[in-house]
Order: sequence, then C-alpha cells, then structure tokens
Amino acid sequence: MSVSGLGYLIFTLLLAVVMGGIIAYYYNPKRKQKIEEPKRRMLDDEQ
Repeated sequence: MSVSGLGYLIFTLLLAVVMGGIIAYYYNPKRKQKIEEPKRRMLDDEQ
C-alpha cells in the first residue's frame, strides 16, 4: 500500500469515528429532553 493510500484510509476511518461520535452524542437518552424542548415550544399555543 502506498503512502497516499494509507493516508486516505486513515482519513476515512477518522471521519467515520467522528461521525459515529456525533450520532452517539445526539441520540444519547440523557439529551432527549433538551432536544425535544424546542419542538414542544413551537407547538404550544401562546394565545
């Protein structure tokens, strides 16, 4: 494997790890209330 091929492989794996971390952070059950709050506020009638 050439150096550039190894570089692309490492970069791809790094992007996959970062994407997995973002998904795990966003869908963490502890954050559900914070994520759902703006949606609930938008649906509330303020009249």
